[in-house]
Amino acid sequence: MKITVAMDNTVPISAKRPFLGEHGFSLLIENAGQRILMDSGQSSAIVNNLSLLGVPTDSIDAAVVSHGHYDHVGGLYHVLSHARKKMPVYAHPDIFSSRFSTARGLRQYIGVPYTREQLSGLGAEWNLSDKPTRLMENLWLSGTVPHVTQYEKGDDSLVLQHDGCDCQDAIKDDMSLYYLKGKDLTVIGGCAHSGLVNTVQHGFSVTGATRLAGWIGGTHLGPVSSEQQQKTIEALAEWNPDFVAASHCTGFPMMAALYGKFGSKYISAFVGTVIEC
Repeated sequence: MKITVAMDNTVPISAKRPFLGEHGFSLLIENAGQRILMDSGQSSAIVNNLSLLGVPTDSIDAAVVSHGHYDHVGGLYHVLSHARKKMPVYAHPDIFSSRFSTARGLRQYIGVPYTREQLSGLGAEWNLSDKPTRLMENLWLSGTVPHVTQYEKGDDSLVLQHDGCDCQDAIKDDMSLYYLKGKDLTVIGGCAHSGLVNTVQHGFSVTGATRLAGWIGGTHLGPVSSEQQQKTIEALAEWNPDFVAASHCTGFPMMAALYGKFGSKYISAFVGTVIEC
């Protein structure tokens, strides 16, 4: 399996092509002759980056939405507009929930910026399920990740509007991909709002894997409590993966902490980074 970071907050100084970066996330997954786009950033910038990677949008076989935040699904409108074809889109039934951020005293809408009908009109063929879904022989979509740990409490600045009131958003639609090679598990996350440890443990349950080979994607460790940060890194260290490729919502302080713990096993998964599993 080949995974290429198609969108992230950061474009590395070593990039040889004029990639665009934005507060957003997208991975191009190539496996068994298929191309899957996991998330799409927040804007048309994803089309630019895919073009520079030599990947026409009409060559994408399916899209996966990790959760219903604008910085993960906003670019889907532009991908579908350029692909001009029917495209299966795998997501959780709750992705169109009414979501807001209250960080820094501002209440801002952060949900999906387009309606389901708009995206359907551009070719999205929805496959909505909260159950684990096998996309390929060795690749699963997690479904709802059970919240088991006591310390992975998430980000209390993210709220869900329900019956006219705001409550902390548990982001139950947060999903990840699980790639199994032998008994080795690679977890491919969007933001891991459900908690990185919960997500990995669920991956073992879904796939039958016995070892964590690697983590790729956002960790959402930047905005959470110091307890969650510390215990998550401790759990990762106990699993002793071959690599930890963190990006997007991890934040530079936590990237530095992960580098300090994992050394050469740590990968800054910026735009254009390629990981072979």
